[in-house]
Amino acid sequence: MPGSAGQRAESMYTFISIVYVFVCLFLILVVLLQSGKGGGLGSAFGGGASQQIFGGAGAGNLLTRLTAGFAFAFMALSVWLAFLSSSGEQALDRAVREQAAAKEVAAEIELEEAEEAAAVAEEAAEAEAEAEVEVEVEVEEAAPE
Repeated sequence: MPGSAGQRAESMYTFISIVYVFVCLFLILVVLLQSGKGGGLGSAFGGGASQQIFGGAGAGNLLTRLTAGFAFAFMALSVWLAFLSSSGEQALDRAVREQAAAKEVAAEIELEEAEEAAAVAEEAAEAEAEAEVEVEVEVEEAAPE
């Protein structure tokens, strides 16, 4: 198998992006060729030239169908590219792994903080015990016999 799945997905994304750009350009061209109230770019060829170029029925039917086709292709490719850019399930799996790693790090930090707190409490208890012993020794030395 030549290439990995990631390389194939990247080449497919690139190919679809190129097709998408061409669809966009052709959609712009088809919309501009339609004659509207102002005549459109199709009438720029001359008064009756649009009938000669597009046939006796004029450009209406053909250009309307082309517009609908390119508009559908534009929308379908937009959705497809959005899906490919999000990587579908891979993005979800990556987010779950990152969340699990963050929880693991937070648990480790909490464990370290608990250990530090226990060490501080143990030192405080030892210091208190030493202070009590010193107080008892001073009381015994000060007590008259």
